[in-house]
Parts: sequence; C-alpha cells; structure tokens
Amino acid sequence: MSEVIQQQGNPQTPGAWPGGDGGGGDWPRYPRLYDAIPSSGPTSGGNTVLLTGSGLLGTNQVTFGGVPATIVAQDPSGNSVTVIAPAHAVGTVQVIATTPRGLSNAVSYTYTVTPPTGPTVTVLVPTSGPTTGGTAFAIIGTNLTGGTVTFNGVPASGVSINATGTVLTGTTPPGPAGNVPVVVTTPAGSTVVAGGFTYTAPPPVVTLLSPSSGSAAGGTAFVVTGSNLSGASVTFNGVAATGVSVNASGTALVGFTPAGPLGNVPVVVTTPAGSTVVAGGYTYV
Repeated sequence: MSEVIQQQGNPQTPGAWPGGDGGGGDWPRYPRLYDAIPSSGPTSGGNTVLLTGSGLLGTNQVTFGGVPATIVAQDPSGNSVTVIAPAHAVGTVQVIATTPRGLSNAVSYTYTVTPPTGPTVTVLVPTSGPTTGGTAFAIIGTNLTGGTVTFNGVPASGVSINATGTVLTGTTPPGPAGNVPVVVTTPAGSTVVAGGFTYTAPPPVVTLLSPSSGSAAGGTAFVVTGSNLSGASVTFNGVAATGVSVNASGTALVGFTPAGPLGNVPVVVTTPAGSTVVAGGYTYV
C-alpha cells in the first residue's frame, strides 16, 4: 500500500514510470513504446513506420529526433500508432510518443542514405539516322540527371537534361551503317537502351561519269566520281557492269561497261542506302 501511496504522491516525469506500468486498476498507467517497424529508413523520410507499445491511446504527437512525424492511424486499444517518418539527417535518433498521460520511453530509429537509383529509359526518338551523325535525339526515362550517352561507344554531343531528370537530349556522333548499342550512364549506373540506334548510310551521289560514251560491244573502262559510293554496283540499261571497284573513301568507282544497244541508255548506281540515276546516261556507239 505504501508503494501505491508513494506513486500517487510522485507524478510521472518524462520517460519514467514510477513503480512500473501498473497501479490502481488503470493499466498501463503511462505510454510505452516497444518497437519501431521498420527500425530504419531514408533520410528523405516519407515512409510508413508502425510503433508498437501500450498505453498509446490518444497519442497526439510522435517525434523522430525531435522532429514531428505525421500520425496516420492509431489502434483503438492503444497498442500501436502508425506514422509517416519525417526527413532527418543520417544517423540514429530517438522516437518518442506523447499522449494525454505524458511522454513515452524512447525507441531507436536509424536514418540511412539510400543509394541513388540508376537510370531507366522508356523511349529513344528517333531510332535511326545517317552515318554522318548530327541527328538530334531525345531520351525519355527517369533518373537521367548527370547522364551521358554513347552510340556504339562514341559519346553524343550537346547533351542536356531537364531539371527533373526525365528527358535527355543531344546529337548523335557519326557511326557505322547498321544497328548499334546506345548506353546511358549516370553516377548511379548505366542502362542499355532497348532496340539501340540504326545508322543509315546516305544514298549515293554521282557528279561525273567518264567517259560518257563507248563501244556497243562493251568493255569500255569507266570512272564514276561522287560520294557515298561504298558498296555500290552499276548498271547500264539494266545490265550490270563488270570489274566494279570502289575506293576506300567511297568517292570513286571504276569498272567496265557491258555490251548494249546503240544509243543513249540509263546508268544507275546502287548502294545499300539507295540508288541514283546518272545524269546524261551513257551513249553506246
């Protein structure tokens, strides 16, 4: 009995339970916290934390290291409180609940630094362009801040990223004809763009055919000068020339004319990127 009288004569001080949680017929006399679930979270806060305990009915404030949390739910029996953790600097802090009966004991909660998330890409537009480069492109995704982009291992130029890190723009570098990998890299990691980018060679351009006439029997050596002639073939009136060879820079093509009918006939130069008709054709004599 003397202990009960002593308790009644000594009001609770913050964080203390004189004589324990019992007393009278009103148990628990003071709020008590057992656990914070989870016991850690990001420094940005915003995550849900369940506080278990007893005597928590009517909780009107919960603090994490002195910073108020947002109370979102309470157990009617006073055994738990659900809160949204506030933002806080990295480290372990004390969580304390306040009820009409006073302050609870403290439980620990640790704020951790969440590693940044790597980039994601949802779309690349356009998905093709000339081998000469210079194609303006846009990449849409998330976590693109600080990103760089390579096309077949060659960096894109003029890269710019919006403030939210969701749109990256730039200009393609030159590349070989065909599909090449596109990789976006940020300080948090890299991602390969699905589908890559397809370089298309520009169509052939012919500036001169020399000579512009020759024997109907064929066998006349000729030279086609121009650009983008790599991989080209040539036809005279639909018949393929023979012995065709193209220099390394794709600016000159040589070969021998096939036999053809007397008169002027069309000459067509064809590459994987397209075809062009030689102005003036060729005249068989």
